[in-house]
Amino acid sequence: MTPALPPAARRLIATVRSTRFRAERAAAGRVGGGAQPLLAPVHLSIRDSRTLNVAFAAVSAIPTVSAIPDERVERAHLVVSRGHRRFRIPLAFEQHAHGGLLLSGTATLRDVRDTPDVRDVPDVRDVPDEPNTPGHPRLGEGVWRLTVVTADASGRVLRRGIGIGIGIEADTEPPPTPTLHHAPDPRTGTLIRVVRCRSGRAVLQVTRSRPRAELTRFVPGGDGITVHGRLVMTGARRRWRAKAVRRRDGVTVPVGAVWEGPEFSFRLPLAEMAGASPGQWVWDFHVEADSRAATLPLGRWLSDVRDPSAAYPTPFRVFALPSGALVRAHAHFTKSGGFALTCWDISKETS
Repeated sequence: MTPALPPAARRLIATVRSTRFRAERAAAGRVGGGAQPLLAPVHLSIRDSRTLNVAFAAVSAIPTVSAIPDERVERAHLVVSRGHRRFRIPLAFEQHAHGGLLLSGTATLRDVRDTPDVRDVPDVRDVPDEPNTPGHPRLGEGVWRLTVVTADASGRVLRRGIGIGIGIEADTEPPPTPTLHHAPDPRTGTLIRVVRCRSGRAVLQVTRSRPRAELTRFVPGGDGITVHGRLVMTGARRRWRAKAVRRRDGVTVPVGAVWEGPEFSFRLPLAEMAGASPGQWVWDFHVEADSRAATLPLGRWLSDVRDPSAAYPTPFRVFALPSGALVRAHAHFTKSGGFALTCWDISKETS
């Protein structure tokens, strides 16, 4: 079993990773001499780090950004590339709701560790392998360039990057919203987001998730609370166990979890937590492999909700335990998404 890395080593790895991302963004955003002007997208988004949607207007409203001349273009596609790997996403003309034409395309993105399914992406082609057969845009960690390739009736081919944050909106911060602008893949934890380079060019940045313990749901009952969760990006051969940790002093209570592969469930040990000491205390929950491995805090991490504590309010409940004790408990999420429980044995107060 690989032991947990010390904090200094983790900080070093994070620094090297961020430096590599900055270098790749600088290389991907570099504009050479004679390059075509950037295209301003009408829409460019990624939903749940999975679905890429892009659309371009036939005529741009921004003078500094070139538009696609729809009267000359016969075919077009979007190329997602990094190094020698390239994926081609077809673009099709469609009528804009406010008039005019749009070039739009949609593709399902995948992480390199994800299992592809041909039925999910029948129109995306992997350029270097077999251009005439369906492929899968399986993106590895790093920065990927976005290039729009157009061809007219005479066969002339133009390649343009996508420009974002150009003009008045470049220095304007969007107002805060209840949800984040980008969300990780809820299944693999990989985060794929649109990033603006210094040149104004849009690129895709793929960040692989670290190991996590993801809470899927918790179910309150008359005599307790049942928690369901799953492990993300963890070793398949490891043996895991769960525990409750009192936030004030680190007192731990073992939790008997039932495992089915990476998925697990357990009932909160309300009697042991409430009986650890008098008073009301807050408990957090962790999942660990062994004494040497890193501990994974349990929570709802793979979400685009900015403040889970405000988005998922939960009430205090009174539970009648099989021993006859009454426990007042509050299962809730913290602002960062961690799962916690506040409990207090109120048997004496109600007797």
